Formats: sequence, structure tokens, C-alpha cells
Amino acid sequence: MIAFGALVWYVLGLDFAPQDGERILQDPLADEALALLSIAVGIPVVLLAVRWCGSRPAGTVASVLGRVRLRWLVRCSAVAFPLIVLQMGGLALWGYLSEGEESLAGDFPGWSGFVLGLVVLWALIPFQAAAEEFVFRGWITQFFGGFLASPWPGIVIGSALFALAHGFGRLSGFALLFYSALWWGWLTVRTGGLEAAIAIHVANNVTAYGLTVAFGELAESGSAADAPWQALVLELVAAPVYCLLIARLATAHGVQRLSPADTAQPAESAQPAESADRAGRPAEA
Repeated sequence: MIAFGALVWYVLGLDFAPQDGERILQDPLADEALALLSIAVGIPVVLLAVRWCGSRPAGTVASVLGRVRLRWLVRCSAVAFPLIVLQMGGLALWGYLSEGEESLAGDFPGWSGFVLGLVVLWALIPFQAAAEEFVFRGWITQFFGGFLASPWPGIVIGSALFALAHGFGRLSGFALLFYSALWWGWLTVRTGGLEAAIAIHVANNVTAYGLTVAFGELAESGSAADAPWQALVLELVAAPVYCLLIARLATAHGVQRLSPADTAQPAESAQPAESADRAGRPAEA
């Protein structure tokens, strides 16, 4: 995807970024959009790997029902977005109280640039965030769960890889990513699908990119790996609050956490005993 985007950029005769930086394209918005697209291709890659190599329906990586449960995704999003806005608002207030107005300094790109940035990035973020969840909370967890009784080895390994995938920044940033991913991994198993993790991931990225565009800092390189220790402190509370709220919501709405095959096993295993009892033989047989 990156090679294709660079080729199109070259054919159009547009400028590339200097080689001493981390960006490829000179235009920050186009470069960020290309980065998001290069991650979003993880969705078809995972689905094809599950279908061809795993010999099972591709949708089983998304949930126990073999598909993304859209209604449940909307319910999770209704919880995730207000919580993320509150969390980032708290972080901004903390920065303002400790550093003053410098923490909120930025260069607004103008309404045309602001709206264009939001439209492009917000259209791509759901696919980018979902792709990361398909890989780290979906396929990796299921891979280890295929031969291990506990889901936690897959959750821990997937969480560590998730944190490392964001690059090496501050120790507080790595700890934040790893800690959040552990909670999201538990929530994925608890709710039987990726919808809750996708919702909080999309809400976080949509809000973060919105602030980045508003402050004109899209050209600045950085990721959650560079998060300060204040963000880690807030995440220590926000992550369990969201996950426990969603877990209670899943119980209230009867969200299925086991596949239909798993829930049918007890009834199927009881059939031989029942038929044996009707035949006059001991039920234990």
C-alpha cells in the first residue's frame, strides 16, 4: 500500500518529504492518510489468513457469531466516545494547570484545512483501528487459544506486540499501551467479540486526530508511544471503568460470549444419556 501510494504521488508529480524525516509524502495530511491505509489492509490480510490457513469462516475472528455485531458496536461506541472526550479533556486541563497556556498552543489551519483533515482522517480511522484489533485482539489471541487452555498468554503477547508496534517512545507511553491492551483483551474474551475494543480504539483515535488537526500539529511525528505520565495516570482509571461498564452492559443485554457450537455442546452431550435411559439402560452409560 505504501509503495502504491508513493507511485501515485510520483506520477502526479508531487513532492516527497525530506529523507531525514519519518514521513514519506511532503503533504502531512496525505502522508497520514497513507499511513492509515497501510494499516487498514490488515483487515483483508487477517480475514484471508483465517479463511485459507485456519480453514474456518473469516468472520469468526470478529466475534463468536462469525460477524461484527453492529448493534452491539453502536452501544459500545455510545459509552466509549463520551469517556474518551472526558479523559482527554482531563489531560488537557492537567496540562493547562501545570504548564499554562503553552500546553494549548497551536496553529489553527483554517476552517477549510480543518474540515478537510477531519473528513479524510475520520473516514479512515475506523478501518485502521479495526485492523489493529483484528490482528492483536483477534487473530493473535485466537492463535494461542487454539492450543492453550487459558486466553491470557495470547492476550499478554498480543498486548506486548501492540505496544511495540507503536514504536519506541517514552516508558510511560509503552506502559499505557500495554496496560490498555490487557484490559481490551480481557474485554474481548468477556464479550465474545472485538466490537468493544474497536469502539474504544476508534473513539480514542478520532478524538486525538481531531485535536491534532485543530492545533495544526499533523506534521509533527508522534504516537501514543510518546504519551506522558499524566496520560498513563488517567488511563489507569479510564481503562477499567470502560471495560467494567461494557461488561455490565453485555450482561444486561445478553451479549453472547460463546459460539453457538460451544453453547450447544452440553445439550448434545446429554442426548446419548437420555436415549440410553429411555431404552432401559443405566443413564450413566
